[in-house]
Amino acid sequence: MRIELDRPRCEGHGLCEEAAPELMHLDDDGELVLDVPEVDAADAAAANAAVRICPVAALRLSV
Repeated sequence: MRIELDRPRCEGHGLCEEAAPELMHLDDDGELVLDVPEVDAADAAAANAAVRICPVAALRLSV
């Protein structure tokens, strides 16, 4: 499973970072950085939570 980011849509709210801090973070400029774009089964729940919580739907999961 892979996390995909629609960078122009991302507004840097940081809710995804709170849901999955082991997978992503906001850099010093408020830009989202995917630390682990390829998600394994152990991180699937956190990745799903991050995608669901994004208020602008900037994240999605693909197989």
